[in-house]
Amino acid sequence: MISKVVYKGKLRTEATHLKSGNVIITDAPVDNHGNGEAFSPTDLASTALASCILTIMGITANTHGIDIEGASADVNKIMDSNPRRIKTIEVVIQMPDKGYTHKEKKMLEAAAHHCPVGMSLHPDTEELLTINW
Repeated sequence: MISKVVYKGKLRTEATHLKSGNVIITDAPVDNHGNGEAFSPTDLASTALASCILTIMGITANTHGIDIEGASADVNKIMDSNPRRIKTIEVVIQMPDKGYTHKEKKMLEAAAHHCPVGMSLHPDTEELLTINW
C-alpha cells in the first residue's frame, strides 16, 4: 500500500503517504461545489504530470551528467463538462540558463515526453508541453 486517504467532510480529503508520512489535503474546486482551499484531485493529477516530467528529465540528466537543478514547471488545467474530466493539461518547463548543447536538449525533450503519468492519462486528455530553454 502506498497511501491512505480519509474523507474529512465538506468535500475535503487527507492523503497520507505511508512510507514518509507526508500529507496532502484536497478540496473540491469552487466550480464543483467546493471551497477551492487546496489542490483538487484534478489539480493533483495535472501537477503530477509536471512533477513526473521533471523527474524523468532529472533521471536522464543524472545519467548523462547534465545539470538541470532549478528547472521549474508552470501547470494549467482545462476541464471539460460532458463528461466532467480533464480536457487539457498545459505544462511549461522553464530550464535554467546553463548552456545546454543541442544533443542535451534533444535527450531531455525526449525524456519529457516519456513520463509514466503522461503515458497513463486517458488518450483524449490533451497534453501541451513547452520547454523554454
